[in-house]
Amino acid sequence: MSSSLKLFNRRKNRTRFKLRKMKTNRPRLSVFRSGRHIYAQVINDTEGQTVVAASSLDVDVRTQAPKGSGVDAAAAVGKLVAERAKKAGVTDVVFDRGGYKYHGRVKALADAAREGGLSF
Repeated sequence: MSSSLKLFNRRKNRTRFKLRKMKTNRPRLSVFRSGRHIYAQVINDTEGQTVVAASSLDVDVRTQAPKGSGVDAAAAVGKLVAERAKKAGVTDVVFDRGGYKYHGRVKALADAAREGGLSF
């Protein structure tokens, strides 16, 4: 395993450990970032189910930001996941950035989700 992948996994495990340690019953807003797209989903860990999900592959996002890997697409995904979560009755979440640094696309998604009405 390369050293950068080891560091990524260490950050991911540290983040997830801190989220589990908080012991809140709030759902988790999880982010996955690939080279071409960004994905977000609100997960209810007590039931083990995904409540809502959004990605840069959605038609609503593709019209706003045709390039799925940019900061604009991440912001659109954040707004969309917040809108869908509010419709599902979820307003309080914990933010799971995974192993990604809170910077760039991940930060844009989080800021847009906060503007959309989610609190974390």
